[in-house]
Amino acid sequence: MTNTPLSVVLVSGGLDSMVSAALAREAGHRLLALSIDYNQRHVVELAAARRIAQALGAERHVVLPLDLSAFGGSALTDASIAVPKDGVEEDVIPVTYVPARNTIFLSLALGWAEAAGARDLWIGVNALDYSGYPDCRPEFIAGFEGLAELATRAGVEGSRFRIHAPLQHMTKADIAREAHRLGIDAGMSWSCYDPVGELHCGKCDSCRLRARGFVEAGLPDPTRYAEQPDTGR
Repeated sequence: MTNTPLSVVLVSGGLDSMVSAALAREAGHRLLALSIDYNQRHVVELAAARRIAQALGAERHVVLPLDLSAFGGSALTDASIAVPKDGVEEDVIPVTYVPARNTIFLSLALGWAEAAGARDLWIGVNALDYSGYPDCRPEFIAGFEGLAELATRAGVEGSRFRIHAPLQHMTKADIAREAHRLGIDAGMSWSCYDPVGELHCGKCDSCRLRARGFVEAGLPDPTRYAEQPDTGR
C-alpha cells in the first residue's frame, strides 16, 4: 500500500496544463490524467494531451467525450463563429470563452477523483485569463473547492478535496520558464485555437500569448507556426 498521493490532473494538451501536471508529478503525486473531447475546433490538442500524459507517466489517461458543440456559444465549439485574429478587447470576455467550461471539467475531474480515492485535482488556469475568462479567477477555484466539500460523499464524511492551480499568478513567460526548469518539452504541447493542418496558425490570441511568453522568457520557441506571431503588445 503506497502513501504517495493520487491526483486527477486536467490535461488539455496546452502548455499550461502540461506544466501544471508536471508540477503535480514534481510534488510526488501519482497522476490520473483527464482530457475532454468536447468537439473543440482545435481537437488536435488531444493528440498533444496523449503525448503529455505518456511523457509524465500518468497511471491512466482518460479522454472523455462530451460534445459541447451541442450547446455552442463559443468560437471553439461553433464553426459559424470566427476565432479572433486581430486581438481581443480588454475587459471584454472573448468569443473563445466556452460557457462554464472549467466548471464542467472540474466537476468531471471531481467525480473521477472521488471514485478513485484521490483528493487532489490540478488545473492549469493562470493570471493571463483573469480579465477574459471568469472561470480562471482565484475566486472561482476557491468556490469550487468549497463546492467539492458540499457535493460529495467524501466531503460530507470529512475528506477535503484540494484544487491546485499552481500557475494562477504566473505569466506566460513564467510558465515557459517552468517548463524549461522541469525539463519537459514545450514542443509537445498545443495552444492554437484555429490550427492550419498540423501547424499553429500564429494569428489567434492563444498563439500570440504563447509566442510572447517564450520571447519574454528568453527561451527558444519550439512551436511550428503557419505564420510567425506578432509578439508586440
